[in-house]
Amino acid sequence: MRDQARQAAAVFDVLGPAYEKAFSHSEAHRASLAWLVGRLGPGSRVLDVGSGTGRPTAATLAAVGHDVLGVDVSPVMVDLATRQVPDATFRHADIREVPLEDGAFDAVCVYFSLLQMSRAVQEAVVGRLARALRPGGSMALATVPADVEDVEVVFMGQRVRATSFAAEGFTDMVGAAGLTVLSAENTLFTPDHPGAGSEPHLFVRCVRE
Repeated sequence: MRDQARQAAAVFDVLGPAYEKAFSHSEAHRASLAWLVGRLGPGSRVLDVGSGTGRPTAATLAAVGHDVLGVDVSPVMVDLATRQVPDATFRHADIREVPLEDGAFDAVCVYFSLLQMSRAVQEAVVGRLARALRPGGSMALATVPADVEDVEVVFMGQRVRATSFAAEGFTDMVGAAGLTVLSAENTLFTPDHPGAGSEPHLFVRCVRE
């Protein structure tokens, strides 16, 4: 596993269930999932990148009968997700090293799982995920929109190095991967965690034409 993935795994191994508690009340996240569910046929194959504790993303999709594969670099998160969402499948892996067949999935979720990758790696990963979608397939992404590269931030008490794009740069990157952006919603969210302040979130809905 590469250095960026090891660092991310170390952070989320520590956070565990606290991450779910802090972010599970996001209305924008749930609205994004509702949009995705509304586009899927019965028993669709869905890839959840950075699946965390499995809730709310994998749990929401599995509850309505979809075939969900979650991938996460944190073994603690994978263990939690496996126990909490037994109707989905979870793998401890770096998404950059997971073989992905073209057109293998009906939908892909990428909620806040790119932030500890360089911009070049984010571009490469989104490109691979776009190709893994079947034509007409949907992708839901979320990030913290900010024009920053490899800056140290304190996230829920943990020091992490983060990289992101400003909102327009992020949607441009998604479009360059071969996806059509249907909407991009900017919102402010305050995690349920001591000392947390409001942070910008960007939710993007797109499709592979």
